[in-house]
Amino acid sequence: MLNAKRWLPILALALVCAGALIFWMHGRSFSGATVQRIQERGTLLVGTTGDYRPLSYRDSCGGYHGLCLEVAELIAARLGVETDFVPTSWPTLTDDVLAEPQAFDLAMGGITITDARRETMSMSEGYLTNGKTILCRSEDVGRFTSLADLNRPDVRVMVNPGGMNEQFARQNLKHATIVVHSRNEEIPFLVAAGEADVMITEITEAPWYVQNDPHLAAPMLDKPFTHSEIGVLMRKGQDDLMALVNAVIRDIKADGTLQRLCGKYGLILEK
Repeated sequence: MLNAKRWLPILALALVCAGALIFWMHGRSFSGATVQRIQERGTLLVGTTGDYRPLSYRDSCGGYHGLCLEVAELIAARLGVETDFVPTSWPTLTDDVLAEPQAFDLAMGGITITDARRETMSMSEGYLTNGKTILCRSEDVGRFTSLADLNRPDVRVMVNPGGMNEQFARQNLKHATIVVHSRNEEIPFLVAAGEADVMITEITEAPWYVQNDPHLAAPMLDKPFTHSEIGVLMRKGQDDLMALVNAVIRDIKADGTLQRLCGKYGLILEK
């Protein structure tokens, strides 16, 4: 017969360890002022543009969807809180991240990791590879086979303002006709309608439009002009939150979650 008194201390220790594990799973091992503030609030505030399919997009009812936003929800789950998406835009993204009072805790939705952003803000480890490419009309596939083919005065290149797409176009297509359109998600349809010849976009965004509109093509999808990574953006000084975010990114890479999300949204996860 087992001696109950002998086993009670061992059982108590096991319960304490189990409780500690539950706390860790909800992010409480990443203690700090930012994590504590978010947990006391009960919501993770996530800034997102909602105009970058399939990573972040807003439906007609105001709901937010996309691969990056599902990753945001996994971060919130690790914290043990709900997710609240806050609208931002590419031209105002930096100002919104640095705003006082703070507009949101972090920003997600196709945000490229760059040295310029790291000078004034913090960026997580990357969780998706990316690179610049184009969308054009299906009948123009043979017309655009290189960057030089775009860099001509008779080529109308449409970009959204304030982001990396406009920056790339102005740096590399000095002879093309640059057309700026305020709403990124409308540009593919304007290209299809003949309002522009090319959209500067990225390899994470272009496939969705090609799959959903037979009038569009991405002829250089397998030869991106640049190579970069997408990450989480936040203001400096939130080291506890950044540590938790990076832990979640590592976990979803290791356990197959990120692979599953890429399959759901039609993306290829590069090894």
